Amino acid sequence: MSEKVALITGGASGIGEASARMFAAQGWRVAVLDRDADRGEALAAEIAGTKFFDCDVADIAAIDAAVEAVQGEWGRIDAAVCSAGILETPTTIMDMDPVAHDRLWQVNYNGTVHTCRAVGRIMERQGSGAIITLGSINSYVALPLPAYCPSKTAILRLTEMLAVELGRFGVRVNGVAPTYVLTPALKARIQSGERDGDIVRGANALGMWVEPHHVASVIGFLSSDAAAAVSGVMLPVDAAHLPNAQYRGFAGGVPWEE
Repeated sequence: MSEKVALITGGASGIGEASARMFAAQGWRVAVLDRDADRGEALAAEIAGTKFFDCDVADIAAIDAAVEAVQGEWGRIDAAVCSAGILETPTTIMDMDPVAHDRLWQVNYNGTVHTCRAVGRIMERQGSGAIITLGSINSYVALPLPAYCPSKTAILRLTEMLAVELGRFGVRVNGVAPTYVLTPALKARIQSGERDGDIVRGANALGMWVEPHHVASVIGFLSSDAAAAVSGVMLPVDAAHLPNAQYRGFAGGVPWEE
């Protein structure tokens, strides 16, 4: 077992769970932070070197306590993955639910910034570390998700700012920007009819399902020494979703579909 320690918010499912499995497979000690104690405890019991910490990232005091507990357990934090987040059903700004809007910001953005602050203080003292935020294709384009889309745009800018502010301490800050990922949350929306699975899969140029382990592998790279010179980057993991949308939106039409 390596002395390296990875902390993962939202680590009990989806991209967070895939990241926990990826780090554990590489011999890291893994702290899974989540508010789903049943899934978190089960994952920790399954994977060697993994420990669960109960944490709702919408609560800044809970974040600080959990991060402090992780440091108390293993004495350091080498990588932090801010993957806790919630989704949103498409709507307009005029029709959105203000309460749901504010809750999403509390989890997606506030949870990210406060986790970065708590972990960043530890990494400053260490003189090393890698923080990985979870952006989205929504970080780059306007989509009818009035809370989710702006929150992911804010995370992009937050990632760039932190890369500058923490760089002088030897801490790297990057993000991943996934397309639709076949997580349990997305599967539930497809099964309920809220999302069309064929449209979701066909939105990227490769016509594939992007799964949590695809994103986790990129997180692993950004956390590794192989990415020693990479900081301030929000890296799309989207099977060319972004260029596909632009290309196919060309007013002159797509050549091979004429």
